[in-house]
Amino acid sequence: MPRHFLRLTDYTREELLDLLALAADLKARQARREPHRLLEGRTLAMLFEKSSTRTRV
Repeated sequence: MPRHFLRLTDYTREELLDLLALAADLKARQARREPHRLLEGRTLAMLFEKSSTRTRV
């Protein structure tokens, strides 16, 4: 079952390091324009507490 990232304390040090490594890998693949299916079917929602003139929903 998927877990939500709500607090740093919900994850172990190893899990956080794995998450950062995955993020770096995805960023590198995107920079190389390399296709991947790692996030296929996933949805991301971002909610901001304060309004911003630079952030559009």
